[in-house]
Amino acid sequence: MPEAIVVRSYGGPDVLQLEAIPTPQVGSGELLIQQTAIGINFHDIYCRSGLYKTLSLPGTPGIEGVGIVMEMGSEVKGFAKGDKVGYITKSYDGYSSVRTLDAKLAIPIPPSFDDALVASVLLKGLTVHMLSRQVSKIKNGNRILIHAAAGGVGQLLVQVAKKMGAMVIGTVGSEAKAEIARQAGCDRIILYRQENVYDQVMEFTKGKGLHQVFDSVGKDTFFSSLESLAPTGHLINFGQSSGPIKGFEIPMLAKKSITLSRPMLFHYTNERINLLGMSQWLFEGLANGELKAPKPELLLLKDAAIAHELLESRKALSPIVLIP
Repeated sequence: MPEAIVVRSYGGPDVLQLEAIPTPQVGSGELLIQQTAIGINFHDIYCRSGLYKTLSLPGTPGIEGVGIVMEMGSEVKGFAKGDKVGYITKSYDGYSSVRTLDAKLAIPIPPSFDDALVASVLLKGLTVHMLSRQVSKIKNGNRILIHAAAGGVGQLLVQVAKKMGAMVIGTVGSEAKAEIARQAGCDRIILYRQENVYDQVMEFTKGKGLHQVFDSVGKDTFFSSLESLAPTGHLINFGQSSGPIKGFEIPMLAKKSITLSRPMLFHYTNERINLLGMSQWLFEGLANGELKAPKPELLLLKDAAIAHELLESRKALSPIVLIP
């Protein structure tokens, strides 16, 4: 019988409980997928904790996965039983062994790609395309700061930024993560627990400041990110792993004519042509070696709580994937 992680009340990792579920009924425009690998993201933690109230309870979190097509709805075209597909979705239900999926969201996965690797990198890779090519195009010679540079998005973004000619500063929380960020290509590393980010940025840039800051951390880094920008710089806040930002007022941007963006990936992938184009860019980069993704750590679906504990502790050095 199919199984899923069900959240019945907001809280800590212990609210993630494995339960038996009935096999979902396939709608006319849907696919029924036997999942083979499920990605874990900070978004899942926000939903579980109640920081985001976008997951209706009881509900199953999870926005990213890979699986095999088992059935197709009557109106579905372009897919066949046995096809391998990946997806990102804001409709959740990812932490399950079997799920239905709107066929418009299904991304064909090249047969040569490992399922767990794709599940660990799909959302992150599309996010990097969005950040570096759509929200704020990185230019040759730009001075940029990437917070959490050793994280999944961070490592890919560092690689892309270096290939686009940027000087990249990365922040990390430990020496172990500093080495990961260096391997990704960072020119400079800031150990944010030991060093003042603004002071280090000013030293590295000879007082000029930054063209762009990519900040997924939120509360703990937002204001130092603003301060570190050069006049007309751009702050891209795309996450809040340290908590929501409070005390911000628009006039703070006027001090240096700074621009601020808060993008959400699903707004950039809601047209299928964009979703497929961004995915193709990712798969081509992985295939030709221009993008290198770390090997994921594998846990069973029933161990979702352990996966959340690892991610929240910030001690995980590899992405985590659940295997049904």
